[in-house]
Amino acid sequence: MQAIRRHYRLLLLAVFLLGSLAISSLTLRQVWAQTPADTQAGPSADPVPTGSETTEEAVPAAAPARDDSINVLQLALDGGIFMIPIAAMSLLGVTMAIERFIGLRKERILPDGLVTDLGQLSLQGGFDPRKAYRICQQYPSSAANIVRSMLLKVGRPLSEVEHTVSEASAREADRLYGNVRWLNLAASVTPLLGLLGTVQGMILAFHMTTVIDAGQNKSIALAEGIYTALVTTFAGLTVAIPAAMLSHYFEGRIQTLFHQVDELIFNLLPQIEKYEGRVRFGRAGGEPDMTLDEPRPAPAAQQAPAVAASSSK
Repeated sequence: MQAIRRHYRLLLLAVFLLGSLAISSLTLRQVWAQTPADTQAGPSADPVPTGSETTEEAVPAAAPARDDSINVLQLALDGGIFMIPIAAMSLLGVTMAIERFIGLRKERILPDGLVTDLGQLSLQGGFDPRKAYRICQQYPSSAANIVRSMLLKVGRPLSEVEHTVSEASAREADRLYGNVRWLNLAASVTPLLGLLGTVQGMILAFHMTTVIDAGQNKSIALAEGIYTALVTTFAGLTVAIPAAMLSHYFEGRIQTLFHQVDELIFNLLPQIEKYEGRVRFGRAGGEPDMTLDEPRPAPAAQQAPAVAASSSK
C-alpha cells in the first residue's frame, strides 16, 4: 500500500512539473511575441512650425509590425515523430529523478538513530546480537538490512560473515542503482534520437527543394526545413544533459553513503568475532534466537585408545 501511495505522489509531481513547463513555454512565447514599442518623439532641434509654415506633404502610413517571434510549442510539434520518444524520455527522467531524491535520503540508507543505538549497545559492556537485531527492526533501511544479514551469521567463521556482508551490500547497492540506470538511459539515448530526427528533417528539407516550383525561393524553403529539423537535436540535448548530471550526482551519493555503511560494519565486526564458534543465531517465529553451543563429549571409539594407552603406562 505504501508503494502505491509513493508512486501516486511521484505521478502527481510529474504532472505538476509538466504543467509548469507548459505554462512557462506559453509565457515565453508571449514575451517573444511582444514587439518593441514605437520610440516616442523627443525634442526637435527644428523650430516649431507656425500655421503659415505647415507643409502639405502627406505623412506615410506606418507599416504593420512583423511577428518575428518563435512559437516554441508549434516548433516542437513541427519537430516530427521523434519528438514523441524524446518527450517520453524527458518524463521518465523527471520521474526517476524525483524518486531518487526521495529514495536516497540518509534516513532511508543510514539512519542516525541506527548508528547511535548500535554504538550505545557496544558501549554498555557487552554486545548482544539479539538487541542489535531488534534495533535494526526499528530502523528499516539499507544499512539495517546489511547488519541483520551479518547478525544471522553470528557464531560462524569470520570469513563466512564477511562474505555474507559483501553479498548483502552488493544486493542493496544494486537495488539503489536500479532507477539511476533509467537516467543513464535517457542521457545516452535522447541525443541519438535527436540526431536521427535531424537527419530525417534534413532529408525532407533537401527533398522539398527538388520538387519546389521554379518561381519560389529555394533557399528560404531550405532554411525553414533545416531550422525545423534541428529542433530534435536541441530537444535531445536538453533532456540528456540534466539526466547525465543527475545520474553522476546520484551515483556519487550512493557511493558516499555506502562508505559510511562500510565503516559501521567495520566497527561491528570485532563485536561479532567474539561469538565465533560459541553461539548459533537465527530467527524463531520472526524473533531473534541465540543459543550457546556446549562442548560435545568425545565418542567412545576415540576414548578407548586413550584409556588403553594410560593403562599400559
